[in-house]
Amino acid sequence: MRLFLSCIFAVFFFTSEAQIVINELDADTEGADLIEFIELLSTPNFSLDGHVLVFFNGSSSGGDASYFAIDLDGAVTDANGILLIGSANVSPVPQVLISANVIQNGADAVGLYIGNDFDFPQGTPATTNNLVDALAYDTNDSDDTVLMALLGLTEQINEAQNGNKDFESIQRLNGGGYEVKFPTPGQLNDGSGIEFNGLSFSTTMSEYGEGDTFDIVFDTEEVVTSDLNYSFSLSNAGFNTSDYTGSTSVTIPSGGNTATSTIQIIDDADNEGDEIMVISIGALPSGFNKLNDNEEIRVIDNDFTSQPWGNPLNPTYGLVASTQPAAYYDALNGESGAELVQAIQDIVADRSTVRAQTYADIIDILQEADQSPENSNQVWLLYTEQQRAKIDFQTTSSSIGKWNREHVYPRSRGGFSSIEADEIADGIDIYWTTNADSLRHGNSDAHALRAADGPENSSRGNQDYGEYQGPTGNLGSWKGDVARSVFYMTIRYNGLEVVNGNPGNSTAGELGDLATLVQWHRDDPPDDYEMNRNNVVYSWQFNRNPFIDLPDLVEYIWGNNIGEVWNDTFSTTTINASTISMYPNPVKDQLFVSGLRSQATMEIYNTMGQMVSTRNIKEEGSIPIEVPEGLYLVRLKTDTAIITKKIYVIP
Repeated sequence: MRLFLSCIFAVFFFTSEAQIVINELDADTEGADLIEFIELLSTPNFSLDGHVLVFFNGSSSGGDASYFAIDLDGAVTDANGILLIGSANVSPVPQVLISANVIQNGADAVGLYIGNDFDFPQGTPATTNNLVDALAYDTNDSDDTVLMALLGLTEQINEAQNGNKDFESIQRLNGGGYEVKFPTPGQLNDGSGIEFNGLSFSTTMSEYGEGDTFDIVFDTEEVVTSDLNYSFSLSNAGFNTSDYTGSTSVTIPSGGNTATSTIQIIDDADNEGDEIMVISIGALPSGFNKLNDNEEIRVIDNDFTSQPWGNPLNPTYGLVASTQPAAYYDALNGESGAELVQAIQDIVADRSTVRAQTYADIIDILQEADQSPENSNQVWLLYTEQQRAKIDFQTTSSSIGKWNREHVYPRSRGGFSSIEADEIADGIDIYWTTNADSLRHGNSDAHALRAADGPENSSRGNQDYGEYQGPTGNLGSWKGDVARSVFYMTIRYNGLEVVNGNPGNSTAGELGDLATLVQWHRDDPPDDYEMNRNNVVYSWQFNRNPFIDLPDLVEYIWGNNIGEVWNDTFSTTTINASTISMYPNPVKDQLFVSGLRSQATMEIYNTMGQMVSTRNIKEEGSIPIEVPEGLYLVRLKTDTAIITKKIYVIP
């Protein structure tokens, strides 16, 4: 009788006083913390309306204040009284999903409060006001006595106390206190309670193409005692029911534990780009839970397009024409030294025309500007010299296999900053006005942002160029592009400079190495890929990178022609380029000129503006090319007009 009464008292105390507690926490898991979770415990089918879970940062920079809050309105515990909160990688699938790698490892704390998420904006100090339960934890960190005091706690639990933090969690004991052992997400810590029949599904591959047929196989851990009926969906963003055929209703018959649904991806003629379908299981009857859900399957679009020009590893020249307006650079003629630099800045930072977009808009700009010439569904990555699917843009803390936005002039070196509006992609028609003193806008200047492999972007960090040479085995096809981007930035924005040597972080607004970048520019001249991206960025920002359009300018500001007067050799009015063709390009030893109907003079200039060859030609035909390998400008002059083409001579 005494035991019975004590049990009644315990149940009464739990339901009337401490209606919900923090039952389990796994903050540090193997690898990138993709399966971290937190579990709450109450009575079965308990509504969490009016509750909020708040995470506090105990580090010196965190100031014992909130960094993340989860509003629990609408959440309900299961038949065992458990509410599981975690990422989609956790099994069984949590009732409340959060992004992976959100929960910090400690010394930190988590508190359950009466309230809403908006009551705890980022940076809210820890408090006992409206606190229901709290847990301070760490992974071999010193106790944060200040944070514990703020939450009314006297103990901080070490998840790593058994030396196996990646495979253990902090679990509440029935009689109070905590122990650290192998994680038990979605289960009572003592092993009691209702055992759910887990449902999982699988596919043979994680990637299919248009026209492919594949099976989704569904399995339960135990045979079902009556028909199990449920449905699933595949829709995600632009991928919808018009993109596939097949039944999305499933029945696992009584006495069995498996069923299969066959799906065919429709092979349409639309260039939609690669897409992601998401297999999502609908509601399951009582007694079942989902062991996995929201699995992504890549759908490869076979309607991609390609371009006639090459990628940076296999460059072409002269196929992409500049879209600069007539007389765009005329103001540079006759200028030298500081006056030439100012004349360039007056064009590329003209407050009456130049536009600045948000940092979020850069994603859309790069998907167009850095699009691979070989496949319109992919972007070309800067340092690693490879293609990657546009849909693989990094959206979480994990950058493996993803691409992201690389600041060629590192953000920390330039002092660029973001504001809240930078997180909104509001499109090409909404923009900020900007000028040479708008250094903040360097954060989202597409002329100096490139698609880059996520891990390589991290490895590059904010090193000076020359100190950074790219990943092992790269061929350096990016080096001239980087040099011209850096040169552009130093003239576009006041407060930036490119200097000799490796200044590191010693002086704000300085980046090196000038001599290295000048040589990179000479060795890797602008190609069609770079001209196309210059045109794309111009369509958004209404300014151009002049060192792509007029590569010789580099010599007049930083190279062999410093202080000399600039005059664009090729600024004379030209005839319609469509009437004259020069091919092949690249050319080895014979250049064929077609469409020429009168006598002309052919002049060949190197990238420093020096004429290296001249000859008279009477009409179209094959012309010997006797110059070293490299980029050249060919000028055809008749009595009435001039035409200029870029060619690349190969050995």
